Amino acid sequence: MGFRRVKLACYSVNVSMAVVGNLSPVLFLTFRSLYGISYSLLGLLVLINFVTQLGIDLIFSFFSHKFNIPLAVKMTPFLTVIGLGIYALAPFVFSNNIYIGLVIGTIIFSAASGFSEVLISPVIAAIPSENPERDMSKLHSIYAWGVVAVILVSTLFLLVFPKEYWWVLPIIFMSIPIFSISMFMGSKLPSLETPEKLSGTLKFFKSKWLWISVFAIFLGGAAECTMAQWSSSFIENALGIPKIWGDVFGVALFALALGLGRTLYAKKGKNIEKVLFIGAIGSTACYLIATISGIPILGLLACAFTGFCVSMMWPGCLVIASEKFPSAGVFIYAMMAAGGDLGASFGPQLVGVVTDEVSKSDLALKLGERLSLSTEQVGMKAGMLVGVILSTIAIFVYLYIYRSKKKEQKKGI
Repeated sequence: MGFRRVKLACYSVNVSMAVVGNLSPVLFLTFRSLYGISYSLLGLLVLINFVTQLGIDLIFSFFSHKFNIPLAVKMTPFLTVIGLGIYALAPFVFSNNIYIGLVIGTIIFSAASGFSEVLISPVIAAIPSENPERDMSKLHSIYAWGVVAVILVSTLFLLVFPKEYWWVLPIIFMSIPIFSISMFMGSKLPSLETPEKLSGTLKFFKSKWLWISVFAIFLGGAAECTMAQWSSSFIENALGIPKIWGDVFGVALFALALGLGRTLYAKKGKNIEKVLFIGAIGSTACYLIATISGIPILGLLACAFTGFCVSMMWPGCLVIASEKFPSAGVFIYAMMAAGGDLGASFGPQLVGVVTDEVSKSDLALKLGERLSLSTEQVGMKAGMLVGVILSTIAIFVYLYIYRSKKKEQKKGI
């Protein structure tokens, strides 16, 4: 059997991460219509999610040697269960201010997601394998398939049942971390390396490649999560496509394309630096088409295909960093998770702020009259330009990484 139970547990933990990262965005418009929560506060839920994860990442970056790593890994799904439970009970326990309950639940299950990001990838990397690079891609592809499941289940649930019963969804999804708990019980984890003391960690900060790698995954996290978090609302409001079709054929197709890209790389992938560079070009084009296109179906397809273009940005940057720092162990995964989470929080939150500010401006009113759009539609299109800018920057960063790799190969390094 080997590490089969551990692998199943890790895979299911990544599905739980898909729940944690995508449940709130699917419910954005439900929360807005039921409780009048603003777009900025809705975006703040995403920010809280990733900032909490970022905090966990930074703690592990400096103090991973202080933790009982096996215990931390096995405690992760317990935190997810608690967080989802509080989130589900928000309408009942926090009836006077439901948003507070949503925030508390988000903080707890986001902490679990932070532990997952830092620890699950190195657990998979530590399991003996002939193709560790492809195993990493497989792990992250499972996250994407989990997103597809979350979107489809949530969309069908909200279609069949009144939106007032949204709180049943997190209870349904609690079954996933419960499965993880059962798989971890009695399982022995592979040995994970950590720096023996803080000085062993600080030496890595002198390397320029640490900061290049962190910035690269920052841009990858922003490019992926900006579309993942806002595509549901963007497709419905900015493109005028009904929610069910927007979620199923836009958001779910985004996740499907994300999973397809990672699965293809897990089976046949190579030359990750080139893949990242080409992906950034494709991501920029998709964001631009989604933003300026006046044809709803074209905009929807652009949102979906973005998933394929950004699919390897996060796991690909992990692969590059682990190759640059083979002895860094948990530290390098924690630092990369911190960079990715910072990008994943920065991008979506900036979209929310830009959308709110532009929607209230005279410019939105004038453009809306000229283009036959509401001010909110103009605001959301302006917000999505954030993805265009971040993906454009990614082109140049990944080009530098690609060229550096080619120079190393020529030198025989």
